[in-house]
Amino acid sequence: MTSITGVFYVSPVVTQAGYREEAMPIVRDPLNPKLSMWHFLAFYLRFWREKTGLSLTQCGEIMGVTRGTVSNFEAGRRRLQDDHARALDRHYGTGLLFQLLLWFARMAHDPNWGRQLVKYEQEANLIKTYHGQVIPLALQTDDYTSAYVQVSTRKDREETMARRIERKKAFFERADDVEMWATLDESVLAREVGGPEAMKAQLEHLLVMADLPQITLRIVPFKSGAHLGVDGSLRLLSLESRDIAYSGAQNGGRLIETPGEVRELSVMFDRIGAKALSEEGSREIIKRYLESYE
Repeated sequence: MTSITGVFYVSPVVTQAGYREEAMPIVRDPLNPKLSMWHFLAFYLRFWREKTGLSLTQCGEIMGVTRGTVSNFEAGRRRLQDDHARALDRHYGTGLLFQLLLWFARMAHDPNWGRQLVKYEQEANLIKTYHGQVIPLALQTDDYTSAYVQVSTRKDREETMARRIERKKAFFERADDVEMWATLDESVLAREVGGPEAMKAQLEHLLVMADLPQITLRIVPFKSGAHLGVDGSLRLLSLESRDIAYSGAQNGGRLIETPGEVRELSVMFDRIGAKALSEEGSREIIKRYLESYE
């Protein structure tokens, strides 16, 4: 086996399933471990596998996953889970190394969080989202989206706008395969974004969205008083085999994949929802704001 950079070869081995894995060159640039903790973890997954002379298939057998899954872990396309980290630490005799690397990766800010979040959105069958400052992207008109893109600090505004429109389109192309439960603070309705005409169109659009079968929209009114939503936006994505969460923040956000912390945010979403109006009551408050633009 050659070093971690460049080309390396997998030696012929016989797996536990009795299949012979032929030698073949694998060419893949390693991830930059300085970019994020997730890249650092992926880098060390590959480093330890090569150091111990394991093939992708053999490493997969240790973790109970396929050869392709191991490759995706090492390339950063999929993320390691707790049982995988425990299995590797047992096999390599590394104590808690991989389990701690996984913990730090989950807790640290990930510069690639946006790309990973979009991937999870495309896989989710249920999206629960709370926003206290802005209407969720999937429910925005293009003019409303554009207003926020224009005030952003991003230099690639045209590309950013195109990506956001594509995300909206992708959500509705999935039709009944995905549901959204959106809870918004009343302040979202009160804030005039893009001027009177743009905001009027946005409120009209929000009423149309609220009537769609895959959308559940509820508003937390000002009169409900203090609630947990003041800490920021949050999103819960239900995937086929697990739930993940996203917590919003200035200059980025944090993807949360630890089951315990995801449950905490799920409870927080429910507690915010307990302050919200019914779906019909929410429509009425949107209509009242719309009337102010007549």
